Amino acid sequence: MNKSRVRQTLVRTTLLAALIAGAAASLQGCALALVGAAAGGGALVATDRRTVGAQTEDREIQVKALSQIKANLPDEAHVNVAVFNRRVLMTGEVPNDASKQRAEAIVRDINNVNGIINELAVGPGASFTDRANDSYLEGRVKAAMVAEKGISANNYKVVCERGNVYLMGLVTVDEGNRGADVASQVPGVVQVVKVFQYIQPQDVQAVQQSGAPVSDAGSMPQAVPDNATVGAVPDTGVSATPLQAPAPISNSTNVHPGNPKAVGP
Repeated sequence: MNKSRVRQTLVRTTLLAALIAGAAASLQGCALALVGAAAGGGALVATDRRTVGAQTEDREIQVKALSQIKANLPDEAHVNVAVFNRRVLMTGEVPNDASKQRAEAIVRDINNVNGIINELAVGPGASFTDRANDSYLEGRVKAAMVAEKGISANNYKVVCERGNVYLMGLVTVDEGNRGADVASQVPGVVQVVKVFQYIQPQDVQAVQQSGAPVSDAGSMPQAVPDNATVGAVPDTGVSATPLQAPAPISNSTNVHPGNPKAVGP
């Protein structure tokens, strides 16, 4: 190889290294170490406040729930399942109340489920346009959280259904309020529903290191009964009584009005 080619190779290598370094810096120092997931071909994020074990269990619960619900509910049912720290949020539409209760019973029987938030609506399934808009809004909310200073987008799981944004995560009360405020300002969001598990600021490090389930009352590591149905978790830290059917969380004090005036790009 002549000297000219050597110089060109060195220049290209230097530029590539600079681009990689710049991209890494733009990730706000998140150090996104990714580990191959045990199920579903996903990835686990090292900066998540859940342990790798909890993330793996969440993925397994989600795969099992979706598979069993699809096999046991009518074809017209449209059920989405989001899992965070062993708590399951169900959103979407089902044709009747029996299907709604059946979906919950299926999830209740899955190992390691610590709570169920059943936000399924009884009615016709969402249109393709509505689902596309939900995906768009979900992306906009995530982008807004990444851009917001003082919070980490990795601490929030965002689910959008019929223009309603559900936020899950292990957060302090202040983080929960700030995240909900950011999401509520995204054009097209009808309302923001907080489905958080609250932790104390001094417990942030302990939560990530312990791997213990966090109770809906806030401080860790209190045990949550297996397969409990958990309702609204207001900022005061008061949780619904396990195994009782709670009022819909979207009718609770956890709801923040959104900004529905503008929908779409």
